[in-house]
Amino acid sequence: MCGIVGAIAERNVVPILLEGLRRLEYRGYDSAGLAVVQDGGLARRRRVGKVRELEAALAAAPVSGPVGIAHTRWATHGAPTEDNAHPHVSAPSVAVVHNGIIENHALLREDLQRLGFTFTSDTDTEVIAHRIEQHRRGSADLVTAVRDTVAELDGAYALVAMSVAEPDTLVAARAGCPVVIGLGLGENFIASDVAALLPVTRRFIFLEEGDLAVVRRTSIEVFDAAGQPVERPVRESELAADAVERGRFRHYMQKEIHEQAAAVARTLAGRIEGGRVRPEAFGANAAALLPRIRQVHIVACGTSYHAGLTARYQLEELCRLPVSVEIASEYRYRSPVVPPDTLFIAISQSGETADTLAALRLAKTLGYLSTLAICNVPESSLVREAEMCLMTEAGPEIGVASTKAFTTQLAALALLTLALAAANGTSPETERALTTQLAELPGMIEQTLALDETIADLAEAFVDKHHALFLGRGALNPVAMEGALKLKEISYIHAEAYAAGELKHGPLALVDEDMPVVTVAPNNELLEKLKSNLEEVRARGGQLFVFADPRVTFESSPGVTVIRLPAHAEPLQAPLLYTIPLQLLAYHVAVLKGTDVDQPRNLAKSVTVE
Repeated sequence: MCGIVGAIAERNVVPILLEGLRRLEYRGYDSAGLAVVQDGGLARRRRVGKVRELEAALAAAPVSGPVGIAHTRWATHGAPTEDNAHPHVSAPSVAVVHNGIIENHALLREDLQRLGFTFTSDTDTEVIAHRIEQHRRGSADLVTAVRDTVAELDGAYALVAMSVAEPDTLVAARAGCPVVIGLGLGENFIASDVAALLPVTRRFIFLEEGDLAVVRRTSIEVFDAAGQPVERPVRESELAADAVERGRFRHYMQKEIHEQAAAVARTLAGRIEGGRVRPEAFGANAAALLPRIRQVHIVACGTSYHAGLTARYQLEELCRLPVSVEIASEYRYRSPVVPPDTLFIAISQSGETADTLAALRLAKTLGYLSTLAICNVPESSLVREAEMCLMTEAGPEIGVASTKAFTTQLAALALLTLALAAANGTSPETERALTTQLAELPGMIEQTLALDETIADLAEAFVDKHHALFLGRGALNPVAMEGALKLKEISYIHAEAYAAGELKHGPLALVDEDMPVVTVAPNNELLEKLKSNLEEVRARGGQLFVFADPRVTFESSPGVTVIRLPAHAEPLQAPLLYTIPLQLLAYHVAVLKGTDVDQPRNLAKSVTVE
């Protein structure tokens, strides 16, 4: 959730560290800091707030040096204060930055205090710095001190340590949180995300679980969890340095909403051939494995969970397979029953979501037929550890509130649905018709985005509201859930979603003229029942906002605002298309309220802790 940057070079690394932090701002954070080795000592600057506050502190009191580490912190242990900001130091000869949570920090803290170490923060990270210094005082070099320290840590971490006694060395370690090493010419780098280092390199080594890396200016050594030297492959990123720029858009979220047609087109590209979904898109053995699947378990968090809920409707209807969908943080702490020939699917934008990754690792011990990752990051832990994968092609998503990652997940799950349907006997004619519907989606998304100005005007009706209700039926119920999540994430309006048929079982008590009710109304077999549910709202003075199919006979009237989608959507297309106006609504309401659209309070993009 936090951001790490490290650099070792012949030049001053402070500009590299600052640019890296700027590129990690999307992850969510509340303070920022850096430390460099300067004139034989540690020079450190930390500030609460945004990276720009740190920049101002450095402008007032500059530091420079050829080796340094930097960090953006999302508070876990201790409030957002300067004392709790990273880097943390000991002596002060050792400096550390850390992502994750150390579960046994209290016991380690007590032991270190007994040994005479003084703590200046409430964080679990300061324990790491003092422990490294304790081991170093016992005549250990920095590498050995870090190795001995991480052996004592329980929990999840990505950490980087440096010492004034060894200014030619950075040491990184990983357990549960991502770490990448960037390769330069006569200089090397460390980060928690490739995006941080794109201005200085395109060549990366991705540390595996349990790895420890020794990074010097002209060399990199990697050791596995057993302490043995290993070679990790060097991968070249295809991302351009400007891939994370806003361009002409006011916010990243706005840009990413408008990128969805192209992102969905990329996700479908090369995976449909001759009117059928290519099984090879899921892995080399998928063609033989798909016909054996008799049940599907989907596990995910947040927005990805909503994608899984949507897929359940499609998989059960078109494939006639039983499907269960579960929140990863719940799945991993119970005893799941795994029927024979069950496919396990883990969905994650980043591929580093802690609960989803832990759920996959548990699933691999439970006798599933196979595991499949649906993910946006090829080098992620989830992709590397699953037996099969289907990559979405959303490209970098910087806004914390997910948009194009969600719609590309829906597209990827639709591909899986059609592949499984074909494996279970769907006729070639039916498969051809359904793949045609998928191929039409990018153009239909572009048409739907034309509602932008209309929805911007509509947003005025929500600015002074404190609550909102979202309704949907069938496969559009998870879409309503996603719409409510978007509104609450970035506008801070409390929003809840319900299956429309549940309205009279409690939520109707909340409906009055101050509670806007948003619903999605495709032209399907549930339409008439949905109309009856909406009449219940109107009878109680509720203000209705209906996103409707162009064929639906709804009309605007006092208390009812109808926004028609430009084109009729078939059932396979509808969840994705009805998502777009709900994203736009949340975006425009947040803009009018003046909230931080791309970095909403208290949230982080990549949730790498439990």
